[in-house]
Amino acid sequence: MIVPEELRYSSDHEWVKVDGDVVRIGITDYAQDALGDVVFVQLPEIGAVVAAGDSFGEVESTKSVSEIYAPIAGTVVEVNALLDAEPELINASPYESAWIAAIKPSDPSEVDGLLDAAAYTALTEA
Repeated sequence: MIVPEELRYSSDHEWVKVDGDVVRIGITDYAQDALGDVVFVQLPEIGAVVAAGDSFGEVESTKSVSEIYAPIAGTVVEVNALLDAEPELINASPYESAWIAAIKPSDPSEVDGLLDAAAYTALTEA
């Protein structure tokens, strides 16, 4: 399982990367592996205002459907349209090509409250 040190993580298996004044969000390598082959991604709406913990999309695989939860509060400012045509990118490259959405945080300090790589690794091994 790959857990990049520079990212933050939610207990719902989303990753967060600070990218200027926005945060990019995707699902972790652990999550994509548990899902199996991803066949569809329901992206959030640009302009949607989300609270931390809100469901704002779905990932559908050959095994199941899983909600995507906002790890922090904010406004969706961008979505990864590549996933419409190539949802399997989530399996191939969960941390690079397959980010799901970018959120402009209501409170950027919320990122600091998320799990670091060591804490996320411990969560997945429990």
